[in-house]
Amino acid sequence: MLNTLESLFKLARERKSNPVDGSYTNRLLSDKSLSKEKVLEEINELVDSVEKNTNKIHEAADVFYHLIIYLEANDIKIEDVMAELNKRKK
Repeated sequence: MLNTLESLFKLARERKSNPVDGSYTNRLLSDKSLSKEKVLEEINELVDSVEKNTNKIHEAADVFYHLIIYLEANDIKIEDVMAELNKRKK
């Protein structure tokens, strides 16, 4: 399970360092406005699908992907996010 998330973070960093022509991931990484728009859109679609009890898994996967790319596009390291979450443990 965590391997999949790690792979997505690795992909995001790899594409940021070595862009691939025609890559949707690279398009999101280079266009922060589009990346932000997609995160907001996908979150709304997830909430809607939960309320309607349809497509929840698909929409949740979209949220994870777009959020990971948004974080990388904005130089927010997952290691820093995890450290912050770890500090919040009670």
